[in-house]
Amino acid sequence: MFTTKQRFVFVASLLVGSVLGLSSCYENKIATNLTPAPAAAQKPIQLTATINGAQEKPTPVTTAATGTFTGTIDPASRVLSYTVAYSGITPVAGHLHRITLPSGNGPNLINFASLASPIIGTTSTLEQSRVDSMVAGQWYVNLHTAANPAGEIRGDIRVK
Repeated sequence: MFTTKQRFVFVASLLVGSVLGLSSCYENKIATNLTPAPAAAQKPIQLTATINGAQEKPTPVTTAATGTFTGTIDPASRVLSYTVAYSGITPVAGHLHRITLPSGNGPNLINFASLASPIIGTTSTLEQSRVDSMVAGQWYVNLHTAANPAGEIRGDIRVK
């Protein structure tokens, strides 16, 4: 049969061949994965709201005024672009609010620079928590008048 030396050489040859074979497969795998696939582009998030007095909280307002909110959040830049169109009122203030209270109301966090319809605006980069809460439906648009300083028409913002 085989001597001890021959067995040692045979087993060593098998081990070296196996290691070389496996390492070449591993290196080929690494070489083919050096360039990562491009990340999928994130689509803009479309937002919408119908604005009316019936949605005012805690007490709905009887008014003929109506409006719409349309917006887009760019997930990469976290910038919100929006348009608010309305009719039937002369607002003295307008904002985007985040719902933080059990009543369904909350503080105004984005003030409109102009109140003439259509109100068109773009925010600076929003904190990720604001983007997340807006996408989760925790924001609303509110237009205030002299007759209804707490808000005459409101619309809860939702993903379109």
